[in-house]
Amino acid sequence: MKNKTNLIGIGAAALLALTAADARAAQDAEATKTKKIVVADAKTTHHLNLYVAKEKGFFAKRGLEVEIVDVKDLAAARDLVVAGKADAYWACPTAVIAAIANGAPIRIIAQVKAPCTSVLVVPPASSIQDIADLKGKRVAGISPTCEAVISYVQAAQAAKSPFALEKLAGGPAIAALEAGAVDAAILEEPQASIAELKGYRFVRPDVSAGIPCRTINARTALLQSDPAALQTLVAAIEEANALILADPTSEEVVRIAHAYTGAPVAAIKQGNHRLRFQTILKEEGLSRLADALVANGDIKENPGQKLYADAFKGVTWGK
Repeated sequence: MKNKTNLIGIGAAALLALTAADARAAQDAEATKTKKIVVADAKTTHHLNLYVAKEKGFFAKRGLEVEIVDVKDLAAARDLVVAGKADAYWACPTAVIAAIANGAPIRIIAQVKAPCTSVLVVPPASSIQDIADLKGKRVAGISPTCEAVISYVQAAQAAKSPFALEKLAGGPAIAALEAGAVDAAILEEPQASIAELKGYRFVRPDVSAGIPCRTINARTALLQSDPAALQTLVAAIEEANALILADPTSEEVVRIAHAYTGAPVAAIKQGNHRLRFQTILKEEGLSRLADALVANGDIKENPGQKLYADAFKGVTWGK
């Protein structure tokens, strides 16, 4: 009977040891398995750090699989994230601020680049030399809530020279400028460089240089369930940023930019140095943009620190 009891005890101990080993193995497998993040992306050279990180294997070497899902515009990217069909997206900050202020389950996790590189572009022979010359002019711009448009509108109001905004962006804005349908256009890269190469002039690029540009944004559910995966994403982006900034017009960087966006190589080489990629959030500038949205009636109040992911406090914000 005693021997039988001993055998039962030994068996139980072995079973417990086996169970513990299985648990450890499961934990090890979970820790080492490749994690996946889906990024909804509207292709542009502003998101070059995403493409470089993907092509150079900066995600993969960190055990992270990143699937880039193409969408037609930033609103579509946001909608996929809100619906839980994507985990993150790169976007203009004003649109993200408005989404969060209106209850979207999104938080900002990092800066993409700063400052804003959008600029007012005019024909070579234009009489527009400064902000005061914009009074009564027709100016193409993507939206009244675009951070660059906001900055030029505010500057024009301060100079008592308001202009009429025509909602056009990119290629259509350049076409309108060439046809004389508008007097000026607020363009971002690479369209600004495309226009510059055609002989168009930049007017007061400093106006939008004081505000931040795009941000990396993630769905709150993933921030709660696996913030480490998103922190890994940002770490890979930082490595891509360093590579790009070391030589923005290197053959490899230009090749990747062209392959992903289809932008003309000449325009990429002309304007890539203007894209100052970085991950530390420009909190003061983002707050000013939120205040501008409140003043315009687009949101009720400035969300403040509710804009940002707690998991990134001390990493990309609140430092």
